[in-house]
Amino acid sequence: MLFSSMTFLFIFLPAVLTLYLAARKELHNPILLTASIIFYAWGEPKYLAIMFLTVIINYIGALAIEKFYNRKKLILILTVLSDLSFLIYYKYFNFIISNLNAIPGVNFNTLDIIMPIGISFYTFQALSYVADVYKGECKAQKDIYKLSLYICLFPQLIAGPIVKYHDVSEQIDNRTVNFDKVDLGVKRFITGLAKKMLIANNMGLIADKIFAQTPDSFSHLTAWLGAFAYTFQIYFDFSGYSDMAIGLGLIFGFNFMENFNYPYISKSVTEFWRRWHISLSTWFKQYVYIPLGGNRCSKLKNVINLGIVFILTGIWHGANMTFIVWGIWHGFFIITEKLFNIKKFDEQKHSPKVNFLRHIYCIFAFMTGWVIFRADNIKYAKDYLMNMFGLMNINKENIIYPMSYYAGRLEIIVFLAAITLSIPIFKNFLYYKNKPLKAAVNIWLLFLLFLSVITMAANTYNPFIYFRF
Repeated sequence: MLFSSMTFLFIFLPAVLTLYLAARKELHNPILLTASIIFYAWGEPKYLAIMFLTVIINYIGALAIEKFYNRKKLILILTVLSDLSFLIYYKYFNFIISNLNAIPGVNFNTLDIIMPIGISFYTFQALSYVADVYKGECKAQKDIYKLSLYICLFPQLIAGPIVKYHDVSEQIDNRTVNFDKVDLGVKRFITGLAKKMLIANNMGLIADKIFAQTPDSFSHLTAWLGAFAYTFQIYFDFSGYSDMAIGLGLIFGFNFMENFNYPYISKSVTEFWRRWHISLSTWFKQYVYIPLGGNRCSKLKNVINLGIVFILTGIWHGANMTFIVWGIWHGFFIITEKLFNIKKFDEQKHSPKVNFLRHIYCIFAFMTGWVIFRADNIKYAKDYLMNMFGLMNINKENIIYPMSYYAGRLEIIVFLAAITLSIPIFKNFLYYKNKPLKAAVNIWLLFLLFLSVITMAANTYNPFIYFRF
């Protein structure tokens, strides 16, 4: 079930909210858990068993870590391997087999495997739980239903943000629902829905049209148009989903961490990763980078640690060499900036010209990365980038469509809106206290909701990019 669907907006969510807000506090968790199971089972009921197995494995694993303290490391390893076994099988099995088959004389059969939606997200949440118990940052949850709620909670189940157990353990047991939270939650949800329906989907239509063609069949400018369109699509698609998830969390009394903080204003790739998919980057920092030694080690070991983290970041996103290369691409810039002590450079004051050039450098880095990320294979990514940077001779007779085919007046307006909303001009508009301004914001949000619903009803194009990760 999609947040941006009529079924969710006008049947599922109103029914759950009515029950939740009308019920006694002690019934809130059972209602939310039941709703989460229905939400997940709506699209893929057969994969509920995998999610339930994940809950059971981590429930037993955490209790065993506390009970058998002397063997807690072995128990942690076995629990982590059990969690990862599901992820590896459903997400990476055929990718591994395909790469093995590239070896001369090897010919294994691939399997007809469909990846359960959200498995990357709820697996990482389960891993954070047992790791937190292992490190003593929280107690093992003795109520399996409360642990199930943490892993299965529907607002962030499918595409994050990745919620770490120690951040919400107390909220599972004790949280408050009040008018201010519900009011802000509704506003965040509408904002995210508008990002998704009005910007991301329109940008996605442009990007899909261009990336569906071979790179020698469109001009250099069209190649840049496709790269910009996908750059905005993935940001507004994913940040829109995160806004909706955070908004729903607030409505039900949970405070989830922010997942995006205007990443496209960054002046370095290091800064970009402090602002992009924050829940994933902090997860890797806490559970991979720091355990490997972080930066409290030799410079060479630190470089290796960063390399491992970004290769794993690429692999996490999908079973394709494009994602691995994308991870390596970002890792290269992060390591280079680390070696040149970008942190110290950031702390210094610079002229507007220097800041502008740094911003252009960062845009080049992440936009080039998004082309690799979006491409179906490495060869396509290479050819597309060659076109973008004028390294491919384009025969005008091979160009199928003019630029106007991809972007008309509406698309230009959406592009301008995407650029404006990528910078923190209206960062605090949901928090205005002045009554006239607050009233204006509320009217504007109702208008956005109306437009989003109309668009939802009219369009069949409505994918969430991160559902396949």
